[in-house]
Amino acid sequence: MPQNTARMLETHPNPASVFDLGALAECIDACFGCENVCSSCADACLAEREHLTHLVHCIRLNLDCADVCGATGRVLSRLTQPDRGVVRAQLQACQAACRACGDECERHAREMNMPHCGVCAESCRRCERACEGLLGTMSA
Repeated sequence: MPQNTARMLETHPNPASVFDLGALAECIDACFGCENVCSSCADACLAEREHLTHLVHCIRLNLDCADVCGATGRVLSRLTQPDRGVVRAQLQACQAACRACGDECERHAREMNMPHCGVCAESCRRCERACEGLLGTMSA
């Protein structure tokens, strides 16, 4: 369980019974980690000057994924009276963004030998799994 995030969640005066706190902490950290990695990958893709025209879609997906992951992490960090429908939709949106970005980055890592895209794909997959895991633990 991620240490600082878990400690914060455990000390909250009104812990949300909607979530398993371990899965929640893992998902929050995966979201914020993916946000950072996707932003960095977009920047690295911009530096690939000779391939830039082939990376426009990837950069777009990196930035979209970074925004969605950051928003998801922030939504999940608020435990006071969460709306299950909103949280579920946000987690599903995050999964979709991570899947799209991960697929694109995985392709660039493999076909264009871009290690930064490989790192990004791994981070996207981790976040996608964490969102799926948290969705699986949510009470109805």
